[in-house]
Amino acid sequence: MKKRYRVVMDSNVFICALRSRRGPSFRLLTLIGKGLFDISLSVPLVLEYEAIAKREQWENKPTWASISDILDYICLVGRKHKIHYLWRPRERDPKDDMVLEVAVAGQCAIIVTYNKRDFSEASKHGLELMTPKEFLMKIGDIP
Repeated sequence: MKKRYRVVMDSNVFICALRSRRGPSFRLLTLIGKGLFDISLSVPLVLEYEAIAKREQWENKPTWASISDILDYICLVGRKHKIHYLWRPRERDPKDDMVLEVAVAGQCAIIVTYNKRDFSEASKHGLELMTPKEFLMKIGDIP
């Protein structure tokens, strides 16, 4: 039986998944809720996903209804965590602190991000940093 990892997804991975149906970010998004890993969330993190998705502009952007449906599904199947403490500031970007807080509160093993250098505090909490491709390889979705 394979280990089921608890992960938190950085907002840059979420936006990459919305921007293109190709690539590891989109594949990761399609695997949420399929029993291969558990995604951890907090209200502030979901609101961040939503705010960036609304703000960003790109060609062939999904409709707001589609983005809302994706967020609703992630909220339905994700592991929700209340953050009772704030360690901020820890990272250079306060939004990265939010991801770190969810990872610690959710006892996650991995933060999936394209910006590993932005999480200097992760190793102090026993967290591994992986790109979407690295994580998919770890769970055996990419040979």
